[in-house]
Amino acid sequence: MKQIAYISLIFILLLGVSCKKEKTVDTDKNIEVKSYLVDTKNSVINWTAYKTTEKIPVKGVFKEVRIVNETQSANPAEVLNNLEFEIPVASIFSNDSIRDHKLLNFFFGVMENTLHIKGKFSPKENGQGLVHLTMNGLTKELPFFYEVQGDKINMNAIMNIDQWEGQTALKALNEVCLEQHKAADGISKTWNEVTLNIQIATKLAE
Repeated sequence: MKQIAYISLIFILLLGVSCKKEKTVDTDKNIEVKSYLVDTKNSVINWTAYKTTEKIPVKGVFKEVRIVNETQSANPAEVLNNLEFEIPVASIFSNDSIRDHKLLNFFFGVMENTLHIKGKFSPKENGQGLVHLTMNGLTKELPFFYEVQGDKINMNAIMNIDQWEGQTALKALNEVCLEQHKAADGISKTWNEVTLNIQIATKLAE
């Protein structure tokens, strides 16, 4: 009888251990997995153009950006993967309404099919990547550098307008800004180089 009772006690203990293990597995399955989206309201697209032979910077922003293919990512660093966007050029803002009017009508307005600037991100390793950028009816690759800082991604790129065949648009802009783009040497110049500094904010998906 003592032997039977001893065996029964061992069986009960093993059964108890088995039940505890099953509960642990169930708890693991209930761990919440976070996912992230682009927070367009808190993202900023800064641009710097240049005028005169002295290369004086002219700074501004695009106040609106739209995400075309909103997808969720496991962490902020991955939100750029194949992310597609479009920027309404009418959202350009340089803190000078006359300048904004000229940019909209005599730069973008001279280009082909450019009510929006469109693009698709293709990040690579070591903080580098490409944007397949569409402007003036052409899609070209724009290299960029990026760094993830918490829930934000900081990006930098230098754009050569000639790559998108924007010489005619630059000439038209320089003509309406002839005096404003002159330095002490009397030469009026609008540079084909634009520096981009972009801060992409992310947020937890609801």
